[in-house]
Amino acid sequence: MDKNFSLEDLASIAAEIISSVKNKTLLFYGEMGVGKTTFIKEICQQLGILDNISSPTFSLVNEYQTSKKEKVFHFDFYRIEEEEEALDIGIEEYFDSDAWCLVEWPENIENLLPLDAAQIHLSILDDEQRNIQLK
Repeated sequence: MDKNFSLEDLASIAAEIISSVKNKTLLFYGEMGVGKTTFIKEICQQLGILDNISSPTFSLVNEYQTSKKEKVFHFDFYRIEEEEEALDIGIEEYFDSDAWCLVEWPENIENLLPLDAAQIHLSILDDEQRNIQLK
């Protein structure tokens, strides 16, 4: 997938990604302000999460539950300094859990990422448009 989109397209693109990925670990790449958290919020809504969804910048991980009682984990590794910090929270167990794992700033734990995780690259085209590439 390689598409340009605006906020109005977010729901359909999130649904398309959910239905097309083989692994429930999604890695979100992109510069600060590109909309990673906004996109993750839409994916969470598509999965049926009714909780308030926010970025776990300081806690590293937020746990949500879908309306079908499935767990979804949202990680933000922006502030992480050493990969050991991710190991300390049990990142490997999260990735092995068969739950959705939505990871912001995965490049900061590069050596710990599952090889079969879906990579979502977001980039800014202008104030209204973004590009998304699913790899």
